[in-house]
This record gives sequence, structure tokens and C-alpha cells, in this order.
Amino acid sequence: MHFRSLSSLAAILVLASCSSLRSPIVPGAMPKEHGHLGAGEGPAWKDGSLYFTDGKHINRMGPDGKTTVFRHNASNGLLFDREGRLVACESGLRRVTRTEKDGSITVLAYRFEGKRFNTPNDLCMDSKGRIYFTDPRYGPREGMEIYPPPSIKANYVPKPIEGVYRIESPGKVTRILCDGAERPNGILISPDDRYLYIADNNNNTHGGSRKLLRYTLDENGEVKPGTRKVIFDWKDGRGPDGMKMDAAGRIYVAAGTNKATEYETTRFKAGCYILSPSGRLIDFIPTSPDECCNCAFGGKDGKTLFITSGGHLWSVPLQ
Repeated sequence: MHFRSLSSLAAILVLASCSSLRSPIVPGAMPKEHGHLGAGEGPAWKDGSLYFTDGKHINRMGPDGKTTVFRHNASNGLLFDREGRLVACESGLRRVTRTEKDGSITVLAYRFEGKRFNTPNDLCMDSKGRIYFTDPRYGPREGMEIYPPPSIKANYVPKPIEGVYRIESPGKVTRILCDGAERPNGILISPDDRYLYIADNNNNTHGGSRKLLRYTLDENGEVKPGTRKVIFDWKDGRGPDGMKMDAAGRIYVAAGTNKATEYETTRFKAGCYILSPSGRLIDFIPTSPDECCNCAFGGKDGKTLFITSGGHLWSVPLQ
């Protein structure tokens, strides 16, 4: 490689590094509230419409701003695959599904080794089109079926597994993480498929983890042993929930609360925490009324960040 080419490459790397440390928010812009629309989770953008869940349904907010029910019985993370089909975590039905273009439903993941999942929560997709999802359990823990193999240790009481899984095709599911994260919630994979990020949010336990974790993946999408790294810690506040990453590698994490609970303080306010790839806090977008749950890019040019917080929908323009 010629010296000039090396210099050009170095300049590109420097610019990329600098952009990952700058705030992406349009100077002077303030978050806009769109009202109490029941925007709890999701969200996902497609063809001028924003899709989100309210705990019972998938709702669609069209270009005219009106909201209608798109599908029943889906209550958590959403994404659109390469063919424009909506993939959803159906926490109540303990499965992951895909809505086909004709409106029919394909079940992508329902059981693992014959056992029902806990409550699939959030999902993401890698560059090969494989889907990854988290399977925590919040609230009552009765009915959990996935446990580690029997142990010969005396007086050992096994804890149910709250894992992370990869879907290769309908019904073909692999578990890629079963320890190291107490209660995996939000999930994303870097665009180069190198890193897996997990929002470890054990927020209904005193002293539970409220951390953003990063793992290195191999070329097969498996977690490399010994690569767990804490990127950011919300300590005794409400931990990280849904998240996204932009082209510069900045991570947008929905977290925090404005109302203290038995297990959570208000040390970290509700909103979107914008982090550098290494975990440096770059900026913060406040939301209300209480906990901030998820976010997604959308708008005409993909430069609007939509945020769900306590059933309310917010948006802010990005550069």
C-alpha cells in the first residue's frame, strides 16, 4: 500500500473516532412529546410509519399521525427483517414470531430443547439475517422451564436460565449465552458482527445488575469465552433496556426512571443515554413520565430518534 493510501486510511479512522465522541443531537433541539399513545416497547420504523407495542398489541402510527392496531398479542421488542417482515417478541405467548407479507404468522422460536421460553423480550439481527433475542423473566417466576443440567453438588438448587438465543431459521434455535448476565433485556449487534451488547437489567432485585455488557463474537456468531466487558453501570438506578447503534458506533440506551421504587433509585433519570463505543457518556435525552424503555431510528431520512417512555412517545432530530 502506498504512503498516500495509508495516510488516507488513517484520516478516515481519525474522523470515525472523532464522530463517535460527538453528540449526534441537532444543536438546540429539544425532545418532542407525541402524547400518551401506549408506546411501551418496540419501536420499529418502516415506510413512513412507526410501530410500537402497548403490552397487548402492536400499534402503527402512520404518516398522518393516527394510531391503529396492526396486530394483537405481541408485547415487546420489534424489528423489520431484510424483506420488510415484522419480527416480534411475544412475551405473553413466550415465543418469537414473524408477520408475513400476506398477514400470516410464522413462529420462529417457541421452545428450546422441548422447554418453553421464559418471556422473550428484545431482539436484533446480524448482517447475515440471523435473529438474536433475550429471554429474561420479570415478576413472578412460576412456570419457568429452562434449567441447567442436573448437578451432583449436595444441597445445590439450580436457578432457571435467563439466556440469549440465536435463530437460524424457523425452529432452529441455538443458545449463545446462559451465564455472565443476570437478566438480559435489550440486545444489539455491531454492524460488523464483532460485538454483542446486552442490557443486563436485574431491576427488581436489591443489588441486581444494571449494566451494559459487551461480548466479542466469532465468525459463527458464538460468544468468545472471557470477553465480557462492562461498558456502563447504572448502579442502584433503573438499568438499561432497549438500545440501538448508529453508523458512528454510538450506542443509544433507554434507561433510568423518574420515580423511585423499592428496588430502584432516581440517580439516573429517565431518558436515552448516548454512549461512545467504549462507554463514555456523550449526551442525554430526558423523557417522562417515568421509566424509559426503548428507542429506534426513523423519519424520512432516518435521522429522527423515537423513544418510548412510560407509555408516551418522544422524538428528537439527529445530525
